[in-house]
Amino acid sequence: MDHEVRITLRLPADLHTWLVTQAKSSRRSLNSEIVYRLEGERAVTEVGSDSP
Repeated sequence: MDHEVRITLRLPADLHTWLVTQAKSSRRSLNSEIVYRLEGERAVTEVGSDSP
């Protein structure tokens, strides 16, 4: 990342719990898990938008 921005994020409690569980099982921090998943979704979206 070239530049980082801090944000306040509100999540439903059950989604937070799920993300924490996923982060622990992947040995990532909660922040890293969220970034990992968002980057993955962005990659899928960008590939999908390249289609004619």
